[in-house]
Amino acid sequence: MGVKGFVEGGIASIVAGCSTHPLDLLKVRMQLQGESLPAPAPAAAAHGLRPALAFPPRGGAPFPPPPPPAPRVGLVSVGARIVRAEGMAALFSGVSATVLRQTLYSTTRMGLYDILKKKWSDPRTNTLPLSRKITAGLVAGAIGAMVGNPADVAMVRMQADGRLPAHQRRNYRSVVDAIASMSKQEGVASLWRGSSLTVNRAMVVTASQLATYDQVKEAILESGAMRDGLGTHVAASFAAGFVAAVASNPIDVIKTRVMNMKVEPGQAPPYAGALDCAVKTIRAEGPMALYKGFIPTISRQGPFTVVLFVTLEQVRKILKDF
Repeated sequence: MGVKGFVEGGIASIVAGCSTHPLDLLKVRMQLQGESLPAPAPAAAAHGLRPALAFPPRGGAPFPPPPPPAPRVGLVSVGARIVRAEGMAALFSGVSATVLRQTLYSTTRMGLYDILKKKWSDPRTNTLPLSRKITAGLVAGAIGAMVGNPADVAMVRMQADGRLPAHQRRNYRSVVDAIASMSKQEGVASLWRGSSLTVNRAMVVTASQLATYDQVKEAILESGAMRDGLGTHVAASFAAGFVAAVASNPIDVIKTRVMNMKVEPGQAPPYAGALDCAVKTIRAEGPMALYKGFIPTISRQGPFTVVLFVTLEQVRKILKDF
């Protein structure tokens, strides 16, 4: 019975993850807006020459001030720029990592949540208090995140690669190549970079998403407003997606930046950790920077959650006799 919960959750998660992958990619690109990119290599350095002096010659006119930072653009503009600069296929950059991430992370969290929910439910009424649903989500999310973190790091890097200058791109061929390259160049520990953030985010998302879905679905059915069908599943899913997006976006922004940071050999990393990244982000860009990418987050979280739970309910019907 327990294994079936993992299978059902895994199938639904992979379908939902692949169908909403372009929105997830746009979310990552928007979360990285405002973060300083590595400077392109100057032509002189590329030919082994000393760089030009950083000050004007004596008596000469002062150099013009540096250009202002690029204006932040919205969801549609980001998507249009990606398609124009990198092609339509770029919207599915890192989709192999999404499949692996959903296979590891979401299959684990959905299966564990199902087991805990059944174990902690009142056998007489077959119901579970909201507090226990949240606890089940926290536990399931934490374990799932630790299992899926390598695929999560690979996915973020593959999605963000196109925004780097061509000579600085990682150009991973697939999620397997990404994980192998990271292990070889940065050590196996790099696969769990940002894992504390991944765990925190997964706990928040799983607890808010799964608990909200179950709670809203039960409330709708108890009120008699709708029957247990597609309308109820969609309504509960939208509520779950909205709550999960609001709760998780700040953690998601920091997680994206920590996972994507480029660590040069022998140099200090851009961020010393999650707290350092949060402080630097707020100082440089203001507190609302933690809600960067919220529109694509909710745009993705809504459809993702709807596809996830509608698919899950259908898979449960198909596998009910197994």
